[in-house]
Amino acid sequence: MASKATLLKEEGNRYFQKGNFQEAEMLYTRAIQKDPSNPKLFTNRAITRIKLQLWETCIDDCIKSIELEQGNMKGYYYLAQAQLALRHPNEALTSALTAYDECLKTNSTSTRNASTLVLQAKKEKWEAKERDRIRRRSELLRELEDGLGKVAEYELHMLRSRISKGEVNESEGAEEREEIEALSKQKIEELRSVFAIADPENMKKREVPDYMIDNISFAIMHDPVTTKNGQSYDKSTMLEHLRRSETDPLTREPLRIQDLRPNLALKQACEEFLENNGWAVDW
Repeated sequence: MASKATLLKEEGNRYFQKGNFQEAEMLYTRAIQKDPSNPKLFTNRAITRIKLQLWETCIDDCIKSIELEQGNMKGYYYLAQAQLALRHPNEALTSALTAYDECLKTNSTSTRNASTLVLQAKKEKWEAKERDRIRRRSELLRELEDGLGKVAEYELHMLRSRISKGEVNESEGAEEREEIEALSKQKIEELRSVFAIADPENMKKREVPDYMIDNISFAIMHDPVTTKNGQSYDKSTMLEHLRRSETDPLTREPLRIQDLRPNLALKQACEEFLENNGWAVDW
């Protein structure tokens, strides 16, 4: 049974690489029926369901893969993506942090991606709080935002229907989905700008302190570490750098992973700043 499952998985991989996600999902499902104890089959189907925007069933697959394999990094990573898509930033942050911790344990090449997902979850968590704060101030703004959101949801629903009927292929569907989401976000931001004119406090300039910025990626740090010369970088950035060259990025002196030390004070400062300034993730 297991060998048949492997053949089905490999065939599913080929369809996935071609962008035929519906066929790939079907093949992974058949593989799971042959070998339901293989966690990798569930993560394969999970990433395919992400491509198809089947968020709820993707979450089911991720949870099952984690049950079968404790410390399943991909399971947590895909779980966080699906939770973000369903606008559950608190749960997504927990999943993303777990994925990041699992990456650190194995010095995985996915550490940078997991770190980025952590920051995205923190941003979404802040934006949810910010939306609630702004919407509480204005009943009209809340109603207008809800209306724009429903329009986008309807357009995405119709797009998924066209994809399922074969009227639009996966590649074209992905591009159209991005356009719908980007346009909806732009409209909401423009709407908030109009309302913010009457509230000067929200128009003040936003800046990230220089000491919170990673000098390699130029993004705000979420897990800062210090090198032997006292310079701080985000841990994921340094792990990626040291995989390419075991040298200090500033002095070019020999540097190993073991030489890095956590900067706990800076980490706390960054976390507190992001808690109240989620926009800083995109700085």
